[in-house]
Amino acid sequence: MTISSILGQFDLCADKAEFPDLDNGYYYPVDARIRLFGDSTHWAVVAELLGYNPRGGNLIDVVHSFGNCLTHGEPGFSGFLPRVDNMAEIDPDGTEVYAGEVPVVVRGTALAVDAAAGTPLQDVFRRLAPANRGLLLADETELRAAVPSDLPALLRLDEWNQPEDFWDVKPSAHETFRMIAEVLDSGDPARYRPTLPANTHWSHWPDAGSL
Repeated sequence: MTISSILGQFDLCADKAEFPDLDNGYYYPVDARIRLFGDSTHWAVVAELLGYNPRGGNLIDVVHSFGNCLTHGEPGFSGFLPRVDNMAEIDPDGTEVYAGEVPVVVRGTALAVDAAAGTPLQDVFRRLAPANRGLLLADETELRAAVPSDLPALLRLDEWNQPEDFWDVKPSAHETFRMIAEVLDSGDPARYRPTLPANTHWSHWPDAGSL
């Protein structure tokens, strides 16, 4: 395991458009998280981008897995997890707006919505996210779907700085992902010392979801 090999895998996945992209035209971004795992010889990263996909008809947690010890699949996309159980009730006409006075049911849990009828669904889901990250983002089983169960957790990032796109700036050339590689190579979470401001909040990506 070396920093260059980790970054090489990130760059390869970015070239194939299988690296986390907050500016995806098909998803209205709602939340995001990255988790790092590793020991002296093995490493893994699980990145989640939670977003509302009108074409997919649901709030979807898009999971990406990277590493040199994945238990199945190749580095890149590893899961597309729909989160809302009752889309037919909250948007019965398929107009992508909230029907009103209906809870959003996530994994069997009914969540009250502070939103009026006619509110765009991406705004409804964004209001739910801050208080319900545990339901909306991956649980331990989902998180470990492609990661060895005994690989130690190293670091969790609930926000970070993301390039506008990976055509102009590859992961290997960006501070965030270089530091992630340093943490994985060293096993030391203190190597993550960002100087760039976090920009993963959905408000920084106004064009996402517009296709």
